[in-house]
Amino acid sequence: MINEPGYRLNVGLIIINDKGKLLLCKRKKTTNWQFPQGGIDNGETPLKAAKRELFEEVGISSSSVKFIGATKNWIKYDVPLNQRKKHFIKKKIKGQTQKWFMLKLSKKVEISFINDPDNEFDEYKWVSYWYPLFMIVSFKKEVYRSILNELKQLYCNEIIK
Repeated sequence: MINEPGYRLNVGLIIINDKGKLLLCKRKKTTNWQFPQGGIDNGETPLKAAKRELFEEVGISSSSVKFIGATKNWIKYDVPLNQRKKHFIKKKIKGQTQKWFMLKLSKKVEISFINDPDNEFDEYKWVSYWYPLFMIVSFKKEVYRSILNELKQLYCNEIIK
C-alpha cells in the first residue's frame, strides 16, 4: 500500500452483472455518478475493505460475487479544493490513493443502500463498460479511463465465458 500524507487510502469496486453491465451509483443530493468506493480502515487489507464496502455501500455480500481481478498499481487523484468534504479539509486530505477491484455477481442480488452509515447514494443503474467515462466528475475522469483500460481484458475474458 502507498500511504502518502494528504491522501486517503481507498478501494474502488467495479461490479459486473450477468448481462455484462457495470453498477453505477448516484451520489445523494447531486447529479454525480460513480462506482462504489470507500476508505480502508486501520489494520484492514484492501481486499477486506473492498468486501466491507461492497456490503455497506450497495448491500451485496462477498459470498454473492466472484473476484475477477484488481489494478496492479495504486491510483492517486486530487479532489479540487472547492469540492473537498469538510472532514477531508479538517484532516488535511487533498485526495485519495485507490486500489480497484473487479467483481462479478455470482447470484441474483438486490442493490440496497440501507447498510451505508454515510448514506452516500440514492440511485443506481447498470451501464455499458465505457459509459461511466461520460458520467463521472471531471477530476476523476482520468482515473476511470485508466482503470477501465487496465481491467478491460479481464472484463472481456469474463464476459465471453
